[in-house]
Amino acid sequence: MPDPSSDPSGPDFLINPRLDRRAPYGEDLRAILSLEKGRAAHKAISAWDGYAPTPLRDLPAIADALDLGQVLYKDEGGRFGLRSFKALGGAYAVDRLLAARGPEGLTVACATDGNHGRSVAWGARRAGVKAVIYIHGNVSEGRAEAIRSLGATVVREGRNYDDSVRACAQAAKANGWQIVSDTSWPGYEQVPKDVMQGYSVLSNEVEAQGARPTHVFVQGGVGGIAAAVLSDSWERHGAARPVFVVVEPENAACLLESARAGAVTAVGGDLETIMAGLACGEPSILAWRILQPGADAFMTVRDAAAADAMRQLAMLGVVGGESGVAGLAGLIKAARDPALRSALGLDASSRVLCYGTEGATDPDVYRAIVGRSAEEVGRAA
Repeated sequence: MPDPSSDPSGPDFLINPRLDRRAPYGEDLRAILSLEKGRAAHKAISAWDGYAPTPLRDLPAIADALDLGQVLYKDEGGRFGLRSFKALGGAYAVDRLLAARGPEGLTVACATDGNHGRSVAWGARRAGVKAVIYIHGNVSEGRAEAIRSLGATVVREGRNYDDSVRACAQAAKANGWQIVSDTSWPGYEQVPKDVMQGYSVLSNEVEAQGARPTHVFVQGGVGGIAAAVLSDSWERHGAARPVFVVVEPENAACLLESARAGAVTAVGGDLETIMAGLACGEPSILAWRILQPGADAFMTVRDAAAADAMRQLAMLGVVGGESGVAGLAGLIKAARDPALRSALGLDASSRVLCYGTEGATDPDVYRAIVGRSAEEVGRAA
């Protein structure tokens, strides 16, 4: 576990000052996410056409290069053909809405950097209802077209993700649409709970696949995936759970800044980063209720580190998208920095799990960074 006596906290790394690893996963947290509701989500999602557990890849070459015992990579690049873990969340929340109110007159809407919108659009198509998806100015046209191909209406509005969230909320109120968001705010909590509970399928699969990590590195964004996998591990293993590190782009580190401030904190600017799915300036309040007391550390990585991690995976025949490799990029940074390595207790016996949350969700962007297409990388595996 992290060693507070060797805490190298700075602008790009923070040992959580409010962590108490002995604290139980209490009823207040189970009201947000729980093993019981996670099992129900897994049962429902595993009955969908095309379901299969995604691979848990062992990367011995990376482990050897970093002087670690093992590096595992949960590869979400093939999830339901959408190439992202977010296929689990938005579509599951749409299913839950249909069960609660039926399809009559239902239009679902959300803001997205790409992957969540694809999931909501896919879930809407499965359910036979309409979807309106808001994207911001930095979302690539390739990602926009992938959403349109699922039958959704795409609206481009705002400089960044948080602008799109507000624009979508206003339009939904005016038009009577149902928002299906992966972030939460005061008065809007049940649907984001369902989205995050869908994400917990990943940790259910990891447990069944036999992983017993000492450390977990997972990307931030608004905090949904991080909260989902942390909650599962915390409730299962208590104080014996792995050291849990949340990784964000340096230009969109709202979770690290919230940890530093001791309260939900928004970060401004255009949030521009190649890790488009993590370009979020405001945390989900629900996710933060789990991450603030339970995450061990928060850190940031630069775009160049994410691109390098993509290329390292490609050399091993693994396709990792820009946002999907953030956790691995964080691990590489931490393992190569003596102060961070010591603070996190990383050594030659460490077994590290990274969540590879997306594949090549924009093929043109992937090729530009890696120098080969995802298909070429896959064929070379």
